Amino acid sequence: MSCPVETGNEVQAASSPFWDGVRRALPIVLGYVPVAFAFGVLAVKNQIPPALAIAMSMLIFAGSGQFVLAGLWGAGTGALSVIVAVFVVNLRHLLMSAAIAPHLSPLPRRLRALFGFEMTDETFGVHISAFQSGWKLAAAALFSCNVTAHLSWVAGTVLGAFCGGLITDVKPLGLDYALTAMFLALVVPQCSSRLHLLTGIFAAVLSLGFKMAGMGQWNVVAATIVAATAGTALFLRQARREGREQDVDSGGAAA
Repeated sequence: MSCPVETGNEVQAASSPFWDGVRRALPIVLGYVPVAFAFGVLAVKNQIPPALAIAMSMLIFAGSGQFVLAGLWGAGTGALSVIVAVFVVNLRHLLMSAAIAPHLSPLPRRLRALFGFEMTDETFGVHISAFQSGWKLAAAALFSCNVTAHLSWVAGTVLGAFCGGLITDVKPLGLDYALTAMFLALVVPQCSSRLHLLTGIFAAVLSLGFKMAGMGQWNVVAATIVAATAGTALFLRQARREGREQDVDSGGAAA
């Protein structure tokens, strides 16, 4: 995501926003191609025509949602059930949108809508980390990153849809773990404090607990809301405590 230059502002001055965005997308590309390949294989094995699988990656562009859709399609599930399932899986985008919206507020509404269409968990992680590191808002960087990631997802789907017949099972290749590994690589740099780390661990444990309790696809959304709320409460409590200590110190200095 960053060049061999010290700060985000220096990086932006050293190269164009377009290529900065492309560089941000490179770690995502490394994860997207194998995962999209696995989706293409799964889609064809579930009787989804290759052209339709590629169209899904172009127009839907929702990794976990597409895997759910492919599985339900192969099981002969009704259209309404498929729509509801994909909607539930992608509810987390509401939380991501709320988190990144303040950084995008200077953009025109049509550009924010276009950004929302191409925002995924991975591009969200890259962009929010860049903003937190001091990168200035640049539409060229945002969209070159998003489009590069999107193109890699489509390319992986094409390979899987048309070449997947040569592979009977993708699990021995470890492709099913690529998405999880990429999530971990994006989350770790954001744990910049002990509170961030504890909140992330709490969310993971809570999500597993909800899943084991039978919550189903809601486990991620529910765990995220609870953990984020708890983390925010602790952050505000810590900020108030530090504010009181500063007041005491300033009062003592004045005396």
